[in-house]
Amino acid sequence: MFTGIITAVGQIHRVLPLAVQAQRDAGVRLSIHAPLLGLEDVQIGDSIAVNGACMTVVAKTTEIFEVDVSQESLSKTVGLSMPGPVNLEKALRLQDRIGGHLTTGHVDGIGTVIKLEQIAESWQLLVQIPKPLAGFCAVKGSITLNGVSLTVNTVKDHAQGCDISINLIPHTWQTTTLNLLKVGSKVNVEIDLIARYVERMLSASQGGSLSL
Repeated sequence: MFTGIITAVGQIHRVLPLAVQAQRDAGVRLSIHAPLLGLEDVQIGDSIAVNGACMTVVAKTTEIFEVDVSQESLSKTVGLSMPGPVNLEKALRLQDRIGGHLTTGHVDGIGTVIKLEQIAESWQLLVQIPKPLAGFCAVKGSITLNGVSLTVNTVKDHAQGCDISINLIPHTWQTTTLNLLKVGSKVNVEIDLIARYVERMLSASQGGSLSL
């Protein structure tokens, strides 16, 4: 579990295919330089969210950790297939404060930035959410984009899904990779955990298969 509060921005500096010879269905091993994350308490097998996707640490040094990413994960996410900056968060401990909202690190889909502009000291981000996820977006509800816990300000439904607007305060802008986004950028989307279960309970109840 995670909270969507980014601990540090790291850098993917090496991407190696897991197969001896590169294949279409081969995954990759990422080597991530993260001197500000604090890896001294990270063990092999621990989970770290990389751009919102939960990954298992398979090797580490004092400043670098490595994760294996399957082709399935690569096909369902963005920002994990090539070198570049990534948002990082270590897994939640029971005694930690939940500053954002509970997230799982399971990316549900990919959104597209359709507008980004500065308004006073903040930035307004407008993202198109694909249709299968549109019903989970609600005004003042939570959503995770590239691992960052954010509050939805407005929702506009349309045939392709919905457009959501988000206000990025200066702190979020300065301490995450969201400041690298531009119109057309793709982002990893994780819907709110509570909304996911509410939808499942309602659909099961309507189908007559839910029993308590």
